[in-house]
Amino acid sequence: MWRQSSKWTMTGLAIVSVAMLVTGSEAPVWGLPPGAENRPQDTGAALPAPEAPLPALPEPATSFDGLDARTRQAAADAANSGATIDVVVLDRNTGQIVANGANQPFPIASVAKLFIADDLLLQVSRGETTLTAAERDSLDLMLRSSDDGAAQTFWDRGRGNAVISRIVARYGLTGTTAPPNGHWDVTLSTASDLVRYYAKLLDGSGGLSPEQADVIMNNLAQSTPTGTDGYPQRFGIPEGLYAEPVAVKQGWFCCWNGPNQLHVSTGAIGPDRRYIMAISSLEPGDAAAARNTITAAVRTMFPGGRV
Repeated sequence: MWRQSSKWTMTGLAIVSVAMLVTGSEAPVWGLPPGAENRPQDTGAALPAPEAPLPALPEPATSFDGLDARTRQAAADAANSGATIDVVVLDRNTGQIVANGANQPFPIASVAKLFIADDLLLQVSRGETTLTAAERDSLDLMLRSSDDGAAQTFWDRGRGNAVISRIVARYGLTGTTAPPNGHWDVTLSTASDLVRYYAKLLDGSGGLSPEQADVIMNNLAQSTPTGTDGYPQRFGIPEGLYAEPVAVKQGWFCCWNGPNQLHVSTGAIGPDRRYIMAISSLEPGDAAAARNTITAAVRTMFPGGRV
């Protein structure tokens, strides 16, 4: 378990300006009794003593108060079910991070479709390729409903493992490697790298324009309850943070390192996508139980369904 400031370029503090607009031809005079502004003033009166400075306002509580302890509890509860979870949560406004097992590589399954889409959209923006209307529909389906056929088509079009090499270079993903067998779903990454990817996608430093990033994120915000293969894909972040708007890409398969069910839930949280989260779970046995475990972990971390 660790907490650190973000290494990535992002706004640490937000400065909020508030303006008051008063209707009518004149602004009212505050702090004087009625009619006082029209009375003669005694210029010989002593000036009032300067007011003492107002006490400094207390710093607002961070959104992550208590999250370290709740994350440790979530990991312990998962372990009692035989599961191992890795998780990272980032506050993009403050750079604050809470994590557990953040740098352990695991296969990211259908989350690799983010990288496939990203690489394809950059090629389109550079005029290196084009998308027909049908291909654009396939891209949307791949991101919203995790369509494997579309992923394979675009993976082959991007020359397979070269897709991952280009993404790693552009986003600086030090813990991400191309699949050793050439199958996109066995791309290896870490929770830290996945959070880094989203952060750089959203701030534009990964190479995609805001318009291109919106293609990805707006599709993730319309993630369907099930994938095109019929598998439920609301586990983890969507069901755990049920009171927040989320934009998510999920991944799953069986089996990894024996009979383990792999589930990965990633995405941006909140109306302004302030928070980014990546969580993975490896658990032997039943798929439904494994989905419940990763969702329970998110709910333990964020009681009430919101950050």
